[in-house]
This record gives sequence, C-alpha cells and structure tokens, in this order.
Amino acid sequence: MNILTISSLYPNNIDFKHGVFVETRLRHLLNDFPDIQASVIAPVPWFPFSSSFFGEYAKYAGVLPVEERHGITIYHPRYIVIPKVGMYLTPIFMRWAIAKIIKQLKNKGIKIDLIDGHYFYPDGVAIASVAEKYRIPFTCTARGTDINLIPQNPKAKKMIQRVFSQAAHMITVCQALKDEMLKLGAPEDKVTTLRNGVDLQLFKASSEIRQQELKVELDITGKLVMSVGWLIERKGHYLVIDAILRLPDVTLVIAGDGPDHDKLQMQINKAGLFERVKLLGALPQPELNKWLMAADVNVLASSREGWANVLLESMASGTPVVATNVWGTPEVVTKPEAGVLVEREVESIAKGIQTLLAHPPARADTRQYAEQFDWMATSLGQKNIFSKVAATL
Repeated sequence: MNILTISSLYPNNIDFKHGVFVETRLRHLLNDFPDIQASVIAPVPWFPFSSSFFGEYAKYAGVLPVEERHGITIYHPRYIVIPKVGMYLTPIFMRWAIAKIIKQLKNKGIKIDLIDGHYFYPDGVAIASVAEKYRIPFTCTARGTDINLIPQNPKAKKMIQRVFSQAAHMITVCQALKDEMLKLGAPEDKVTTLRNGVDLQLFKASSEIRQQELKVELDITGKLVMSVGWLIERKGHYLVIDAILRLPDVTLVIAGDGPDHDKLQMQINKAGLFERVKLLGALPQPELNKWLMAADVNVLASSREGWANVLLESMASGTPVVATNVWGTPEVVTKPEAGVLVEREVESIAKGIQTLLAHPPARADTRQYAEQFDWMATSLGQKNIFSKVAATL
C-alpha cells in the first residue's frame, strides 16, 4: 500500500519539533507494517526573508523544498498566508501547493492508494478538494484546535462539516474530540479514536537515585518542576510561573520556543524569579528526556489539548504530571501514579504541584503506567482503516 501523508504539522530542517507527533505516528506505522510505503507533503507558508526581524514567519524561508527524514521523502511546497485577514483563503492556497506536488508524483509514475491527512482546517479542507480532483480516497485525523476551537467560526465550521461528508474515514486522538465531532455532525460510523502512543525506547525512566545524579549534572538543587510546550498563551506557562511564586525552594524550567518568549521572560524578571525559573528553549527529544528524568513534576496548564504527547513522555521518564482537566487530558491521566488533574488557575496548579512533591508515586510505578501506551495498537488501527479504505478503489 502506498500512502501519502499530508499535513502542515510536520518537522522540517529548520524546526525539528513542529508536528513531531504526526511524524512519530507515521514512523511507527511504517516500522510495524513494512508493506506500507509513504511519502509526505508538508506545506509551509511562503515567506521570502530569513531575518529574525520578521519573527516566526522568518524561519519558513529556510525550509528545504524536498528533504528526507528517517528514510521518508518530505515535500515542502509553499502556500501563501495572509495574516489575520486571509483565514478563508488559506485552504485555497494550500490546495494549489498540494496539487502541484501530487501532479509531479503522478508524472513520475508514483501510485497513491490513500491520502493520510491531518488537521481538519485548513489542511483537511484543502486535502478534500485535491482528493476529489485526483479521485484519491482520504482519511483525516483531528488533533485538537481544529475541532475544539476553529469550528466556533461559522464559515470555517461549514467547511469542516463538508470534509466530514467527503472523507472516507476520520480519526481522533481522544474520545473527547470524537464526541465533539459527532456534535458537529460527523457520522459515528466514520470516526475512530486512535490515541497517540509514546516511544518507550526513546523516553527512558530514571530511578530515584539516577534522578538525583541528573540534578547534580544539570546544576539543580532541591525540587525541579518542568513545563513543556510552545510558548503561547494556550499552553499556560504564565500560570505555572505564578504558581512557583507560592512554592519556595522549587526550580521551574520551561522547555519550548514561541512568540511569547520575551513576554514570559519579563514576567519572570518582574516577579524576581530569574534564579528559580529558566527558559530552556526547544529541546531535542533525547535532551527533553534527560530533563524529564531529573524533574519531580511536569506541569501542563493548557486551555485546550487533544492528546498531549508530553504527558506520556513525562510518565515514561518516571515523572508524574499536574495537568489541567481539559478535553482529552483526563483520558491520559487516570490513576494516581500518572499524576493529578487540576483546574486552570494558579491556586489549583500550585496545590497540585505541592501534592505530588509531598507524596510522589514511585518513579517505577509511573513508568509502568506509561508502558500501556505503546504504539502498536495505534499502528494496527491505522493499518485496518487504511486497508479498508484502499480496498474500496
């Protein structure tokens, strides 16, 4: 079976963390089922200038048109993005970019049995149009804000609902997203929940002794709390910083990059926490694992999440989590050895951290909890769905 994965959420030579969860799922599928071959179209916004003066958009200028990662060929066609006012035009521009690459692949004689799409807007809307043109069946995976936020816009909602009717099948990463899709009108028999897994080989666990050794290596004294994710309001790092104000002798490290970096640094300085709160920037996964193995608690203070991979990555490292009780997160944190669920407010977050610091589960128990979330079940689910869809050709 030859599949074509299409997603604007996919790592590239400039940003190794961008959409790594899409890449990880695909890699495990190909590893578990060698009879499946895949190429990837990962569109990126067109931008001509690489100077840091232009902020987040500048990084797209350096993305290679074609690259290979982990033996998979990835095409990065450019599409036009008009900030703020171009929301409804983006699917059109993305469709043109995707269609150009599909045409090239077909001219090379590459057969495409199925499009494996990710994210319903704008990606899913563009994919549906291209799939219809080239008569290729497609699936689409919901990952979070494409279902729990974007449909609040009536026009975007209608476009997404059209994708529901056009897709051969749809996948969600948690039951909460499936429930919301059904409310939006998706046919229940066309939606399957396949939760994300965690790479148990990449994310290794530390014992209590090894944890202390890592703290010495990383120059950390006392208790260590982490917060991981893109530096934007939705991830709630600013709430965790305020919670640390209430927790003396606790160090917080924040792993991630994004547009709120300077804003968060100003908050840290203003609160006088510059010695206890550090911004680490984006970390490669092996380095992230090292910090998680050293941490006592990992906090996720998001306002919205589909299935947050960092929760399982933390647990696989032996570190319990404090996580806001939103969307798919209660499906990840179900037992005390996993961590605690809290409300998205400073007092509740601080109390959750205090609880785990005072009564931590054994790190081996937290690791054992994570081990039930390997990737094989997800790979098998994809294999079955893709095979049924391809068989309809």
